[in-house]
Amino acid sequence: MSIDSNPQVSVLGLGAMGTALAAALVKAGYTTTVWNRSPEKAQALVSQGAEAAATAGDAVRAGGPVVACLLGHASVHEVLDPLAADLAGRTLINVTTTTPEQSRELASWAAEAGIAYLDGGIMAVPPMIGRPGSSVLYSGSADVFHEHKALLDVWGTSTWFGEDAGLASLYDLALLASMYVMFAGFMHGAAMVGPAGVTAREFAALAAPWLTAMTGGLDGYAAVIDGGDYTVEGQQSLEFSDLSYLRAASAEQGISTEVVDMVHRLIQRQIDAGHGKEGFARIIESIKRAA
Repeated sequence: MSIDSNPQVSVLGLGAMGTALAAALVKAGYTTTVWNRSPEKAQALVSQGAEAAATAGDAVRAGGPVVACLLGHASVHEVLDPLAADLAGRTLINVTTTTPEQSRELASWAAEAGIAYLDGGIMAVPPMIGRPGSSVLYSGSADVFHEHKALLDVWGTSTWFGEDAGLASLYDLALLASMYVMFAGFMHGAAMVGPAGVTAREFAALAAPWLTAMTGGLDGYAAVIDGGDYTVEGQQSLEFSDLSYLRAASAEQGISTEVVDMVHRLIQRQIDAGHGKEGFARIIESIKRAA
């Protein structure tokens, strides 16, 4: 992999993810300056070849793009607001988890301070950084994305979604929403079979291929949703998508029905509105409009 035209980079924040990002940069040959509120977290990186800065200001002044991987939106301002003058004319790549509106606010703050800003959403856990399967979503400055593409690609596949700085966060959190609800569904299933003496691992052996096969239906659902016609043939109707037996079986097993109750409510709202003969994909209309 070709190295960035500017081999100097500073990483602020050395939690599990920040440490993984910095370690990947060191391994790729970047002169990497690191800073963390708890200085001891830098020791392992220093042993790998990173340079530890005593303060965030020292790290910023070391030169090159600045990568912020901090606790949250407030932490970014807490650390960087006092350093706005040092960052003027520089590049800030923020991969701190923020909401889309918080990302846009940070982009506006950066623009007012004369800072080139790129926002990133990391679609990976720390051990995946720099390995196949890791991807990072970006939005904000196109110039920053293209100028530092080699650096960004050290962490994983890099995709830019446009100048709107909030888009990377929006995609990131939307994908995470899909993941968490899927995981909750798996855990509900594991809880159902548990009283019958089935281990979660045994259940996972059945659930993994089943869920993988079911993802093949996403494109079909997407086509229906984008077309806006929930009456097209070949769909499972909302009336047929009755979760009564699933809810009853869960209750019989003595477990919470909260996970399936949520889906039941989305279905029932559309049935109550007179759409019971239409396809299951119509529950997105319940989601788009709060009860």
